[in-house]
Amino acid sequence: MPGDRHSGRLTFGPLSFRCALGRSGIVSRKREGDGGTPLGSHAILWGYRRADRRWRQSGPLPLRPITVDDAWCDAPGHPAYNRPVRLPFSASHEQMQRADRLYDCCIVLDYNFNTRIRQAGSAIFLHLAKPGYPPTQGCVALAPRDMARLLPYLHTGRRLIVRR
Repeated sequence: MPGDRHSGRLTFGPLSFRCALGRSGIVSRKREGDGGTPLGSHAILWGYRRADRRWRQSGPLPLRPITVDDAWCDAPGHPAYNRPVRLPFSASHEQMQRADRLYDCCIVLDYNFNTRIRQAGSAIFLHLAKPGYPPTQGCVALAPRDMARLLPYLHTGRRLIVRR
């Protein structure tokens, strides 16, 4: 909240939700591993959901079911950098199906995706927050109940604007 650089507000019309941001706060020059949430306007591309949990398709945004083979490449030198990949995968990656439930509902943002720059950051998502809203690795995170309220309004191309 005020003075806490890794807490923010996500506002959509009359809706306003507390959110967690990266441990380094909002940054204008995002770098891989810096823990910053990138400043700017980021288009929503698609989402993922855990089909074995409560998340179901509830709006116009395509939500792909997550499987145990889904991962996201975060290795800047790899050709699949900042892209979804399938396991087994030899380069550095994040597994999408997580025990901590952060990606039970996970929205992929067009940050460094359609136009990629090596080392400029990867896997910037809108996902679920841990209890107490601790900082993320650079994503924006909402409480599950808030994500459920927001999801029906999201569609491909809508923008998430991160500002100070």
